[in-house]
Amino acid sequence: MENPIVSLTPRPGDLEALAAKTRVLLANTVSAATKRGYASDFFGDWKVWAENHDASVLPAEPEWICLYLVDRSSTLKAATLARRLNAISYFHRQANCLLSPTHHPLVRETFKAIRREIGTKQKIKQALLTEDVRKIVACCPDSLAGKRDKALYLVSFAGMLRREDSAALLVEGLQFTSEGLIMTLDRGKTDQESRGREISIVPGADLTTCPLRVLQDWLDAAKISSGPVFRGVDQKGRLSPSGLHRDSVAYILKRAAARAGMNVAGIAGHSLRSGGITTAAGNGVPEYIIRRQSHHNPASKSFHRYIRLAERFSKNASSGLGL
Repeated sequence: MENPIVSLTPRPGDLEALAAKTRVLLANTVSAATKRGYASDFFGDWKVWAENHDASVLPAEPEWICLYLVDRSSTLKAATLARRLNAISYFHRQANCLLSPTHHPLVRETFKAIRREIGTKQKIKQALLTEDVRKIVACCPDSLAGKRDKALYLVSFAGMLRREDSAALLVEGLQFTSEGLIMTLDRGKTDQESRGREISIVPGADLTTCPLRVLQDWLDAAKISSGPVFRGVDQKGRLSPSGLHRDSVAYILKRAAARAGMNVAGIAGHSLRSGGITTAAGNGVPEYIIRRQSHHNPASKSFHRYIRLAERFSKNASSGLGL
């Protein structure tokens, strides 16, 4: 029996299915959070500005984008302006524009000049060190919300988690072993391809600040066996079935820091992550081991900024001056 001849040319029906699948894949090249940010920047700022000045929103003219950047540079930081440009570029791609006006040489040169004028230095939030975390944990009330807060702070600090990671942590991603805790995170800022990340935490020497013990205490008290690990607790001690919003992490942390008598002006949801990295580096933990925990890229500027903060006195040129 002869082998049938197989055509390598897809049938029209197959092409339609492939085209639909391609559109879905292209729509998911950026995360949902990034899409929400782009939508806010594009529709909430650029579109409003353009319509107020009788300029075309989409497609946009490079000259109008330059005027927009100059106008907004009086109130916005360079990093925020860069995000606005990314949003404009994204929606032009979605509209099948062959070339985004943000790539025009006039726009690029204007933005370069603005960056030179207003600077690109980012405001660094306060890194919470071990003694800070101990002070905050000690001031947590002995209530259901207090148990949650202690577990949230200690796990985020030891795991060097981003606030969105803490908020999205699931019980199904926890594995308690004789050596420590293994947390599996499905997706993150540096894991857009959903490979998953594992973060391990060893038991603490002090029972009052041991992340594993405090976390287990919270799960037992709240009777949580599945779903989100960290959830809302109302004033009557009732547990929410939903997980915390990422922005709630910063609010809860600031509230606890104020209760501990600390200045909360420089504290943010990122303070636990940056503090964990800075503390580990200051205690001599090798950078590659810290990156294994924080999942930073070796070339990350933010990671090396944390390292410099930890070593600004221990590895300082002035120590060799013999003064």
